[in-house]
Amino acid sequence: MAARILAIPVALLVLAFNSAAQTRSNNEPASSLWHVDAVPVVSEQVHFKNAGAELAGTAYLPEKGDHLPAVVVLHSASAGTREAGLYRHLRESLPQMGFAVLIYDRRGEGQSTGNAENISYETLADDGIAGQQALARNPRIDAARMGFWGLSQGGWLAVLAAGRSPNAAFAVSISAPLVTAEEQMKFATRNILLLRGYSDSDVREMLATRAAWTGYLRGTNSRTEALEALTKAQAKPWFGLTYMPNAAELTTDPEHNSYRHEMDDDPFAAAAKVKAPMLFMYGDSDPWIPVAETLKKLQELSGRQHNFEYAVIPNANHEMMSPIGENMKIDAETIRNDAPQAPSYFMVLGAWLAKQVTGK
Repeated sequence: MAARILAIPVALLVLAFNSAAQTRSNNEPASSLWHVDAVPVVSEQVHFKNAGAELAGTAYLPEKGDHLPAVVVLHSASAGTREAGLYRHLRESLPQMGFAVLIYDRRGEGQSTGNAENISYETLADDGIAGQQALARNPRIDAARMGFWGLSQGGWLAVLAAGRSPNAAFAVSISAPLVTAEEQMKFATRNILLLRGYSDSDVREMLATRAAWTGYLRGTNSRTEALEALTKAQAKPWFGLTYMPNAAELTTDPEHNSYRHEMDDDPFAAAAKVKAPMLFMYGDSDPWIPVAETLKKLQELSGRQHNFEYAVIPNANHEMMSPIGENMKIDAETIRNDAPQAPSYFMVLGAWLAKQVTGK
């Protein structure tokens, strides 16, 4: 039977509207007249442990439904708590799609105990796996349809977790390059200096200082050489932008320094070990990571395995925001407020996740 349009007398509509207006509390906003509820979402506190840390998070679920697929969120380097703006779209959108999502505080931040200093990527990935296992104990969750999402460093961790978890269903990696952390940082710090108006000679000096510092960590040059380079560089106005320690902070134990192990970790090798489906997404205007080099590596990887897809999102930067006015600034305000906004990002993410859990 064809749908019918009901003809309601105008007088009744006016009467209904006036009645609603009269019964509305003086304290209610006018928008209450036209507001309707979306899918109701409930939140549950989740606590779990790994490697000496007690981790605290929140799971967001649609109010109704069982056998729910789920996403565990891994952290970017700068956004370590569940309140960060970066994760807002996940807790607001995924339950509307029928997914549960777990967002927790990184070890040593928010309500989680422990310390992230000198903690390996593997341990951080295992924190996410511990969260996966904790969420799987919820009787409404389908343990066979749980995966990981991460942006930037979190994208590396999502892939690493998917390779280490015995039952990961998928991994979503956003703005995470398939080059080492040190290659990424050389690319990023060069762009930071150029964006702030520093010269090519400043960039060369900065990169030479990084080489002396990381060479000491690797054991290819002496601590004295690293100290001399850092002492000279820390007097420069650009030094605070480079994510290097000053001379007084230089470790005396490079073998156990966390960056010594992180800087040469190979995310390409980690991706090659993952059996579950993966999605890689990159902004077309990202000054933080070498997207062009990463795309070459993805093409190389496609010759070996076929369990991943990738997309370049138009008009998007590292955080999947508009690249207009890019300043590569990270502070408390940007961590609180910066959030993805590129329409294509949401469309690709939603369509891909839906395909993973429905097979269509």
